[in-house]
Amino acid sequence: MAKKAINPTKSLKIPQIIIISAKICAFISTKLVTKFAARLFTSPIKHKVPKREFEMDRKSTQKNVYIPEIDKSIVTYEYGNTNRKILLVHGWSGRGTQLFKIADELLLNGYSTVSFDAPAHGKSEGKTTIMSEFIASILEIEKQFGPFEIAIGHSLGGMSVLNAIKDRLEVNKAVIIGSGDIVEDILDEFIFKLGLKKEISNNLRNLFEEKYHVKMDDFSAYSAAQKIEIPVLVIHDNNDPEVPVKAGIHIHENLQNGYLFLTEGLGHRKILGNQNVIKKILEFIKIN
Repeated sequence: MAKKAINPTKSLKIPQIIIISAKICAFISTKLVTKFAARLFTSPIKHKVPKREFEMDRKSTQKNVYIPEIDKSIVTYEYGNTNRKILLVHGWSGRGTQLFKIADELLLNGYSTVSFDAPAHGKSEGKTTIMSEFIASILEIEKQFGPFEIAIGHSLGGMSVLNAIKDRLEVNKAVIIGSGDIVEDILDEFIFKLGLKKEISNNLRNLFEEKYHVKMDDFSAYSAAQKIEIPVLVIHDNNDPEVPVKAGIHIHENLQNGYLFLTEGLGHRKILGNQNVIKKILEFIKIN
C-alpha cells in the first residue's frame, strides 16, 4: 500500500469494496450483515513494523506468554532492566513497539518498560480479538512481570488500562492517550462508516454480549474512570479524527483524581512521538 502523508484532520476510511460488501450482506439478511460486521470489528490489521521501531524490537527481550483466561498466547517485550517498571499498552491494530519514543525517554529516566502485542496483533497469534482480551492480557502480564509503577495506554489500550485498573491492576498512576470512551458510540460510528442502519449496531452489541458473556457498556472508559482513585493523566488531541476529543474530556470529568492535557494538530498517532507530550508524561510520573 502506498504511504500517505499524515493529515490529522482526516479519519481513516473503510475501503469502498468493504462498504459495498456490507450493503450486499444487509440486502440478503440482517443476520448475515451482523456477522459480517462483527468479523470486521474484531479483526485488526497487522501492519509491518516500521523502521523507526526496529531498535526497540531488536533490543527487547521477547517472550511468548500464555494467557489462561482467554486460552491464547501473546508476545511480550521487556525493554531495559531496572526494577522501576512501566507497562505500555498499544491500541487497535498497533504493536508492542509502537510507543517506542515514550519507551526510549523512560529508559533515559531510569525506568524499564514491558509491552506486548495484544491477541491477533503484531507477532501474537490469532486473527480476531476484543477489548476484554486486552484486559485479560494486562492482568496476566502483571502477574508475570509486575509490579508496575505506571501504566500507559493509547487508544483502545487506554480504555483497556482503565478497565484493568478497575479490575485490580495495581499501579501508582496511569496515562491514557487518545482513548476511546463510550462503547455504544464506538459501535455506532463503525456501523455508520459501513453505511449501515443504526439497528445493526444494536444487533452487533447483542451478538458480542452473547458470545463473550459480557455487557459491552461495562467497558466504557468513563464508567471505569468513576471507580479509579489513583492519579490519571488524560492526553488527547483537539484534532483527533479517529477518537473525538469529547471522549478524553468526558473521561477526565469522571475521574476522581484526573489531569487533562489537550494538544493541537497531532491527530491520533503522531501524538505518541511528540516531545511536549512525552515531557508532560515524564513530569506527571515524577510528581509525588
